[in-house]
Amino acid sequence: QALFGIVQGATYKNLRRESAMRLAELDLPGYAIGGLAVGEPRDKRCECVEWCTEILPEAKPIYLMGVGTAADILDAVERGVDLFDCVLPTRNARNGQIFTTAGPINIRNARYATDFTPLDPQCSCEVCRRHTRAYVRHLFMAREILAYRLATYHNLAFYAAFMKRIRNAISEDTLEALRDYAECASYGDP
Repeated sequence: QALFGIVQGATYKNLRRESAMRLAELDLPGYAIGGLAVGEPRDKRCECVEWCTEILPEAKPIYLMGVGTAADILDAVERGVDLFDCVLPTRNARNGQIFTTAGPINIRNARYATDFTPLDPQCSCEVCRRHTRAYVRHLFMAREILAYRLATYHNLAFYAAFMKRIRNAISEDTLEALRDYAECASYGDP
């Protein structure tokens, strides 16, 4: 078990920097950035993360609490963040939102009633290999517990695959090439 210090300070540069400096002096096993992803604009969140990562030790893990879209995760990775947690894959799955490489879809939408393609044709998870959008939609409409399990499994597999893409891009020094993918996966095609 590792003890992480949590940087706070809302969106105030002086408070965030002071919090990060004082925590860095403690030489903890890792550091968390808290108090963000609570409704602030994306550019402000990126700025706040930068204020912290400029100070926190690069050799220690940095964890951004509560951030969850693919685009937000990529923003943070580009600024030196290593770890994340978020309810999006599970909470959104329970509400019928499926994450796909073409953007999120609401599987309850009537147009999926006769769509016999996988949840995400680009995904190789067990759900996408075995079940169709029409079937998963049927399960949601019938309020079958399996609907929530399949949607959650797929969304978690989608995020795991995205994180693997990030790790590969870091090792190949091609992180910026993921930008369009992350934006599309988060928000769909413009």
